[in-house]
Amino acid sequence: MQRRLRAMMAEEGSGCPVPRLPWASIQKVALAGAVVVVIFLCTQRLAQPRQLESPGWDMAELQLNHTGRRQDCRLHWLGGPALGRSFVHGPELDNGQLRVQRSGIYRLHIQVTLANCSSSLRATTPPRATLTVDICSPAAHSISLLRLNFHKGCVVTSQRLTPLAQGDTLCTNLTLPLLPSPNTDETFFGVQWVHP
Repeated sequence: MQRRLRAMMAEEGSGCPVPRLPWASIQKVALAGAVVVVIFLCTQRLAQPRQLESPGWDMAELQLNHTGRRQDCRLHWLGGPALGRSFVHGPELDNGQLRVQRSGIYRLHIQVTLANCSSSLRATTPPRATLTVDICSPAAHSISLLRLNFHKGCVVTSQRLTPLAQGDTLCTNLTLPLLPSPNTDETFFGVQWVHP
């Protein structure tokens, strides 16, 4: 009874009773409206076309292609699940060279160990023995990204961040007549897209 009286209380200063809705009813209506809006927004989001490329998945980990004789200073690479720890997601291999399919900032890493190299043979390593990683195609964009000197050692390793454009082809070159080790734990090359 008291509840009914409260709902029918008169406005201050006027002699007319004004009906008032209980707060619980107002809250239920507001909650139901919010649920409807959330469901509507979720269905709209699901109906939108999805982005075709997944950000952050352009990466490659490559192994040396050691078939045949080295005829030039360029190293050729292989990649794919059949090779074990090697894979290519996004970039493509073009005649053993890595071509980038998406512009952005990439982390490059490389390690090359010389074949048949030991501490006793270090003295015979040519003083100008170098490994380079270059953008070799397109020719208008050709630039050296890394130049590593063996310094009478058997191994060079490095990594760096660098901007690459769609279509850039990366080439790795090792001073002739040096031979890289075919062991996948000693010689490898890779890239990972890190930012647009």
